[in-house]
Amino acid sequence: MSDSVLYSVTEGVATITLNRPEVMNALDATMITALRYACEQAADDRAARAVVLQGAGTAFLAGGDIAMFHANLRRLPALVREGGSELRHAILALQRAPKPVLASVHGAVAGAGVSLMAAADLAIAAEGTRFTLAYSKIGASPDGGATYFLPRLVGYRKALELMLLAEVFDAQAALAVGLVNWITSPEALLAETERLAQRVAQGPTVAFSETKRLAQQGLDVTLAAQLEEEIEAFARCAGTGDFAEGVSAFVQKRKPQFKGE
Repeated sequence: MSDSVLYSVTEGVATITLNRPEVMNALDATMITALRYACEQAADDRAARAVVLQGAGTAFLAGGDIAMFHANLRRLPALVREGGSELRHAILALQRAPKPVLASVHGAVAGAGVSLMAAADLAIAAEGTRFTLAYSKIGASPDGGATYFLPRLVGYRKALELMLLAEVFDAQAALAVGLVNWITSPEALLAETERLAQRVAQGPTVAFSETKRLAQQGLDVTLAAQLEEEIEAFARCAGTGDFAEGVSAFVQKRKPQFKGE
């Protein structure tokens, strides 16, 4: 894996760190491929019961590498298709990951940075974070799943406003429309991220996986079909060790000790 994306697992939490701080973690071809492999590794890593996405330096992810775009204008359509395919695999890996994914963002979150954050299941932002869907400013349409996630998160009209006008908005505005779940101070971001990641990593992993899957598909199926899926998912959870532990802990009036199985 390229050093432009770092991967580590500590106490059940897989951390994916975007690591091109000199360019605010802007994506180039090498970094996109590294991101794909990191996301796929996190999705399949049985030692990881939660995933954190974060950026090194002063930003989470400032979008695509515009300097690279400018230097390769003649062959850019082909490069975009190649890089887009890799980014597609990364986003799909995060979605299929049978564990919660938490985006921890700060500084600049632009373009594909917003898409990657939106692909996570939960998001926490530092005060002072600045967001923008800046695609239209360079004459491009969004990628990385932005046109899929944003209408679902903030509604069709608000999503179009963010994508067409490409205005910069702050963490409070992101919280107000549902793009992030929490805001914290820049100084507390790391500690709050670790606290939240540990909280979900210590939860009933199979139940979380089923809940994530049900929530993802719920907008695209009928109520009758979703009710059937819920029954089957609950039944699968009922056969797990974590369910037995949770029920026993409730009866015994103690805190459950889930093991993710």
